[in-house]
Amino acid sequence: MTSKELLYVEDALGHEQFFQTKCRETASQLQDNALKHCVEQMATQHENIFSSLYGLLN
Repeated sequence: MTSKELLYVEDALGHEQFFQTKCRETASQLQDNALKHCVEQMATQHENIFSSLYGLLN
């Protein structure tokens, strides 16, 4: 992996971590259960993407 590709993956990891955190924060504040569930699913998707990207580094 080139240094430029590594920087891209590192940047993408940071974004996915940020999205996951924001989704979880938002879900904890929602009252509507359906919307809360939807946002929690989004957080899980970002967690899975993070894991996939992180796996590229191993």
